[in-house]
Amino acid sequence: MKITPGSRVLITGAASGLGLALVHQYVDRGARVLGTDVHGEVPESLEGLDGVSYLTLDVTQDVDWAKALDWVTEQWGGLDYLFNNAGVAAGGRIELSEMDQWQWIVDINLLGVARGCRTFTPMMKEQGSGHIINTASAAGLIHPPRMTEYVAVKAGVVAISESLFHELKPFGVMVSVICPTFFKTNLTESLRGKDEAANKSAEKLISKAKLSADTIAARVIKGIEKGKHIILTDRDGKVAYSAKRFARPVYYSMMKKASVQMSKKD
Repeated sequence: MKITPGSRVLITGAASGLGLALVHQYVDRGARVLGTDVHGEVPESLEGLDGVSYLTLDVTQDVDWAKALDWVTEQWGGLDYLFNNAGVAAGGRIELSEMDQWQWIVDINLLGVARGCRTFTPMMKEQGSGHIINTASAAGLIHPPRMTEYVAVKAGVVAISESLFHELKPFGVMVSVICPTFFKTNLTESLRGKDEAANKSAEKLISKAKLSADTIAARVIKGIEKGKHIILTDRDGKVAYSAKRFARPVYYSMMKKASVQMSKKD
């Protein structure tokens, strides 16, 4: 499952963060990339990159997905890799979260992925090949306190990915889900929520993370080439997920400790 020169790749949320890092990974391998984002004009980060085209795509809009499908059909005649990567962040204590905040993150992080899968699955089934890669989070596998909106949508992305993995395998289409923990990115720019303590905690964890988006992207590519369904990109995520699966008392102890620490900061 090595990525070959000329591969056709669509990446949402491509202007920054993990999306941009994935663009560079594929460009370095000679792939053709359609980078998409909500910006009306070509983002500065994508200008001048060989093999990269740009298309405005708001993942909450069906009309934008239809335009992306038309572009891919007309320009490439098919698609090898679809990255449903665009996402935003929200969290905090449940009583401080408002329903419009829930609707916002569900529309982007969960239904955006569903729309992408729904749009390009028929093409991949017809061509008998392709790989869908959905960006979730370690929070989709483990569910820390004060992250109800975020863990709900990311767990949903994991569930969509697992269901489609089995559904599309007979058609020669692979599905993977990316589950990183905290890494340096601009995700905090999208952060919403009235729980200021939770917001500050998230900003601190992201800003002090040791891993970069480039490192995560490189590990994602390795996982794709190895044909992994769940791509855990760092040690913390692997340890926490293993604890939840095989050592529940240890996992609950970890979550209790995290909850107590957060409460002390209020």
